Amino acid sequence: MFPLSQDILTRKASELGIIDISTATIRQIVALSAALEKEANEKFVHLELGNPGLPASSIGVEAEIDALREGVANTYPAINGIPELKKAGVRFAKAFINVDIPEKAIVPTVGSMQASFTLQLLLSQRLPGRDTILFFNPGFPAQRHQAKVLGIGIEQFDIYEYRGKALEAKLEELLSKGNITGMLFSNPNNPSWINLTEEELEIIGRMATKYDVIVIEDLAYMGMDFRTDFSHPFEAPYIPSVGRYTDNFIILISGSKIFSYAGQRIAVAAMSKYVYDRKYEFFSKFYEMPAFGDAYIFGVLYTASSGTSHAAQYALAAMMNAACDGKLDFVKETSEYGRRAEIIKKCFTDNGFHIVYDKDGDRPISDGFFFTAGFGKMDGKTLQSELLRHGVSSITLSSTGSEQEGVRICVSTLSSDDDFNVLDQRLNAFQNEH
Repeated sequence: MFPLSQDILTRKASELGIIDISTATIRQIVALSAALEKEANEKFVHLELGNPGLPASSIGVEAEIDALREGVANTYPAINGIPELKKAGVRFAKAFINVDIPEKAIVPTVGSMQASFTLQLLLSQRLPGRDTILFFNPGFPAQRHQAKVLGIGIEQFDIYEYRGKALEAKLEELLSKGNITGMLFSNPNNPSWINLTEEELEIIGRMATKYDVIVIEDLAYMGMDFRTDFSHPFEAPYIPSVGRYTDNFIILISGSKIFSYAGQRIAVAAMSKYVYDRKYEFFSKFYEMPAFGDAYIFGVLYTASSGTSHAAQYALAAMMNAACDGKLDFVKETSEYGRRAEIIKKCFTDNGFHIVYDKDGDRPISDGFFFTAGFGKMDGKTLQSELLRHGVSSITLSSTGSEQEGVRICVSTLSSDDDFNVLDQRLNAFQNEH
């Protein structure tokens, strides 16, 4: 029965080995909320884990089934990707982002998580003295944790105060130190759902070229800025990307959210020709493969997983081609998240909360997969804890690298009027207590 006592929350966290819930991983918070559910004998409202809340694309499912029936399960996939996916990736990048990627530089990975992990490793090796990744915060906590696990240097800043032209001065300050090899950000952003403007992407691209820094642009939620219709392949407006402003880019395109295909762990890393072909002395000596793309595929990815699921590659190729042919409108399908976000935001703001990251320039942020919420002057750790006591599970903004106080809200698992009503009731109880 909610609200739970603080003693119960503290005890359950301790039993799970969680030292501080505000810095716990998302999966630890999922485990904690599951344990608290049993204690309360009542379901939680889960706003912490970004599982897709829509059915997986049937086009992908059927293509994967067909591939399995044709016998691909007993054969290792080519480590550099099946031809069908490489061709589809080239089309998809051109159709929706308007960037040109050579077929050889469309590289399948076991989700974007594997891509960001392995790319950070390789980037840290490419040039002497360049051992640090610059993270735009707030960001997906797991990616910074990857750098930590790898022992790679971490530089970071909260973009909250550095929008527009202010971003250039900040990047000049950080990149001029000479130790940064790569920059990593998501757009739309997880967790804040800010969308970088064309002005900001031009600044990032120009600074990446100036300081020889490679940008990893994670487009996990591509096309989900529903303020603009990005649904028409090979037609403007195209999905914003730093790839139109520099040759120093690697774009991560995942099937997890845009096609609701998260369970099959399938994505591609799409590199510019310049990034793929560039040669490095260290790679030549260490991997005996001087080119970045070859060292990545045959030197790093091979050791990480010996390839990406054969059948899932066929699935992603089919979904990408269907989108390019106008037969699969992934933007329209995922716009359901925008509808949910509008309702859920209202539940929060009607109960005394405010949106923390609330604007892109002078425009209110889009409604989409995530948003951020604060409550008065309450710090994020206390807010997360008190929401847990009231049966609402979230993660703190501090765990995403943000310097602002609040929590991240994921809208994907709430879909019905009953879900929204339960959330509203619990937030109302929270507000009455505080």
